Amino acid sequence: MSGSAQLLLPAGNPLSRLLHSPTALLDTTMDQLRTLLAVYETKSALRAARALGREQSSVQKQLDTLNRNFKDLCGEPLVVKQGRGKDVLFTATGESLVELARATLGDWLDGIHECRRKLGNTLTVGTTRFMLDTLARAWRHVEDDFRARDVDLKVVHIRTKDIWAKLETREVDIVCGSVVTPAGKSWDPDEFDVIEWRRGGLALLTNLPDGVIGQRVRTRQLPALPLVVPGAGLIAEFLRGWFGQDYRNTLNIAAEIDEIQYGMSLLRSNLVQGCMIVTSGLGVVASNGELREGDGLRVVDLVDDAKPALERLVGVFTRSDERAKHPSDHPLNLLWAAFESEAPR
Repeated sequence: MSGSAQLLLPAGNPLSRLLHSPTALLDTTMDQLRTLLAVYETKSALRAARALGREQSSVQKQLDTLNRNFKDLCGEPLVVKQGRGKDVLFTATGESLVELARATLGDWLDGIHECRRKLGNTLTVGTTRFMLDTLARAWRHVEDDFRARDVDLKVVHIRTKDIWAKLETREVDIVCGSVVTPAGKSWDPDEFDVIEWRRGGLALLTNLPDGVIGQRVRTRQLPALPLVVPGAGLIAEFLRGWFGQDYRNTLNIAAEIDEIQYGMSLLRSNLVQGCMIVTSGLGVVASNGELREGDGLRVVDLVDDAKPALERLVGVFTRSDERAKHPSDHPLNLLWAAFESEAPR
């Protein structure tokens, strides 16, 4: 017998297969798989970078690494560049790997979610900036019980554009935020429960004088105005609902922004002359002089005369199936009941 023993495993043994996995496969990360899916859905590295909140160079580097590794593994790259400004083309191998990546990430998210739920000791709430007070009021109802049971409440900042994705992937249990819905209609999606807080519309903040724009503007007039608009989120959903997916070519967009505060500062600087679409609640705050960034800007009513008419629904959302499969004393249902007790009547 030699001085060092060697473990011999049958060729068909699962452990043997894992021990001999290619390095290029083992070096593939969950983040790279997410990037691959983002490129597949958006059809370009640039648009994927915007969706992921990253630099294009970072996304392209990951894509190049995946291409190189899987060309070695499978004999074919995952994507082929089509030239400047053109959508990337996924090969047959790329299409197969996209489906595998989607299933892999989905299984992991579902598995983590179920592990956390079985323990019943962690609850994650995603909230927009303007709904933090709402969560704080509900928290007072369950705080003592949660502490006694050692339930950990995690609060994460969530952007409006990510509400449905965060709920669908089970990254959060409850969301406090705003969504776009047809005006005057009851809540529709069966897969989500909602506690409705209030409904509202939009307004304009502008540095244009009275002679150019009056105290009221109708949505049909928006294409004639220079607009400062966010690239994604609630306002973008309104514009998409009014003017279609190609709304950027319909409207006169003077500037596209990522943050409302930046848009207000841009208008205050007078580097851009135009109007920024904001929620009616933010318009009220600005008109009362309570918003430092909006100092000097004028608030204009925005009347929705489009078809279909849309409005903003502010509320609390969760997955219907999640609430249904837990008893009434589960942390999710306890916090949900606390929100219901605080909801406006």
